[in-house]
Amino acid sequence: MTAPDRSLRADARRNREAVLDAASELFAQRGDAVQMDEIAERAGLGVGTLYRHFADKKSLLAAIIGRRFAAMTTLARAAEAVEDPWAAFETLLLDYLAAAQTDAAFRFALLGPAEPHWADIVAEKKEFAAIADRIAQRAVAAGRLRADFLADDFVLITRGAMANMTGTGDWRRHVALLLDGIRGPVR
Repeated sequence: MTAPDRSLRADARRNREAVLDAASELFAQRGDAVQMDEIAERAGLGVGTLYRHFADKKSLLAAIIGRRFAAMTTLARAAEAVEDPWAAFETLLLDYLAAAQTDAAFRFALLGPAEPHWADIVAEKKEFAAIADRIAQRAVAAGRLRADFLADDFVLITRGAMANMTGTGDWRRHVALLLDGIRGPVR
């Protein structure tokens, strides 16, 4: 549960989740063309209720990203528990992308034309990033990941793969090629 969710009454929390679910479906289907009133209607709520939770589409997209980052953090914790440093990194990357594959709204929010409101989801992003960085640094320290690998490289790899999750794009092949390029020398 994200920080904004914790302080809401049960009915307000249900309404917020209904809006997020409806928005996720509609953004996944139609991208940025979706209007706020359509989202409210799909959620079975009035437009005023939607705007009480989200001032605009950017805030709504940030909440979608925040909700997914919370789930991604759970995946990252599981990957961090993998003993082998390379396997932990590979598990994180592939599990992250497999989860993103099933969430077109998350991909749209990250790759779409509007810059997300990262300030709205600082805690969620920070927690995931910290775990991902520990996993990558452990793989670098073990010589299993290139020494010049940066946290931003994880973002570039995942965004590149997500861009290939449409149509006939073969993101798994794309990632396999990238992994071959960043893997440290086999000892």
